[in-house]
Amino acid sequence: MKKSLTAFAALAVCGLASAQSSVTLFGVVDAAVTYQSATSRDPVTGATIKSSKTSLGNSGYNSSRIGFRGTEDLGGGLAASFWLEAPITNDDGATGISTFSRRSTVSLSGGFGELRLGRDYTPTFWNDTVFDPFGTNGSGTNVISTVSGNTTINNANYVRASNSVGYFLPPNLGGFYGQLQYAFDENTSTSATSTTAATSSNAGRYVGGRFGYANGPLDVALGVGQSIAVDTTTLERKVQTINLGASYDFGPVKLFGELSSVKNKFDTALTNTHDSYNGYLIGATVPVGAGLIRASYSQVRYNEGAAGVTGEERRELHRQPGLGQHHGLRQHRRDLHGPAALVDRLRLRHSPRILRTDPREEKEGSAAPFFSCCIRMRRCVPVAALRGAVHPAPTAHAPAPAARASPTSAPRRRHAHARSSGTRPGPGRCLPRARSGPAACDRRA
Repeated sequence: MKKSLTAFAALAVCGLASAQSSVTLFGVVDAAVTYQSATSRDPVTGATIKSSKTSLGNSGYNSSRIGFRGTEDLGGGLAASFWLEAPITNDDGATGISTFSRRSTVSLSGGFGELRLGRDYTPTFWNDTVFDPFGTNGSGTNVISTVSGNTTINNANYVRASNSVGYFLPPNLGGFYGQLQYAFDENTSTSATSTTAATSSNAGRYVGGRFGYANGPLDVALGVGQSIAVDTTTLERKVQTINLGASYDFGPVKLFGELSSVKNKFDTALTNTHDSYNGYLIGATVPVGAGLIRASYSQVRYNEGAAGVTGEERRELHRQPGLGQHHGLRQHRRDLHGPAALVDRLRLRHSPRILRTDPREEKEGSAAPFFSCCIRMRRCVPVAALRGAVHPAPTAHAPAPAARASPTSAPRRRHAHARSSGTRPGPGRCLPRARSGPAACDRRA
């Protein structure tokens, strides 16, 4: 039975035929006990309602996931790779490897950079997560990300875009990095005069880019993108995003900052209007022994006009401070799995209305402390080792297969894998800025 499973694994990756090929199984299992409380007040009657909830959830610190990635050295400086990543809900087991909606890409990389096809993160999302000490996950997620991903704006291409073609600059540009991405709407074009969501419509199209500079402790990047959310004969709605983020590591403390501007534009035959959501974030991380203290403050100012999504004028200011502490319990082993982590975070949120013209219910505040345990796992399976396990030993007239790499050479093989498939070897939680894009923390959404 063991030999059959080994043979099946070898057949599954038979396309990666050279000794430089490898397939990696990776994942995160995160469980969190969460307590939430909120107080709501009716601005007309003054009546208050208090509510609270205690639950066991997933993805409190890291997003729970499981995935497969692989690479093959094509020679001549070229490499082919793939990445399939699926979300999992380990709290109830309802979601497993049923969809690779987190990422599903195939890539070709070389001295020219990397060409990546499939479903991937958008360039404008990177700044929201890279320059957030909490990495847009859990209760510490900044309000810039919360507003950009809410159902009011309804931007399906905020975090990821499907059917995309992406290009990443090569890593040898003296610290400069960048990417461009175009996502097809895949709607049918017809000669009919009417425009619907399925015919002659650009709804779903995304165009964006991100360029930055990273050298030593400094990292700064600018992201710009536009997503077409609605495109009919009566309305074209576009979501335009511009953000600028930076971080600087002084050693005892690392500082983060971001400026963000999101416009929800409405173009009709008679008028052109837009809603705006302008915000900023400041934050810091302080290493303390085996742990890390995180702190952030973010705010977004709403400016929604009468022609906006809500159909009425609304001006609001949303603020959110965040404080958290992370403590690693186990040293990282590069070839098997990462550390387990205990997290204790407190989020205080206050969203006062600056100008309110509607009697809708108002939330005065909420607090959500929680305890989270996260385990990361990674296993690299050399294809050459799989082949050696299922093929007979070589005869005197046949050359011996490539020997299985020693532990000292394994990191070099993973480095070659990282250059082509966009993963960084070792215990770091961040992806490289080179061909795979920005240094995106694994805590991303």
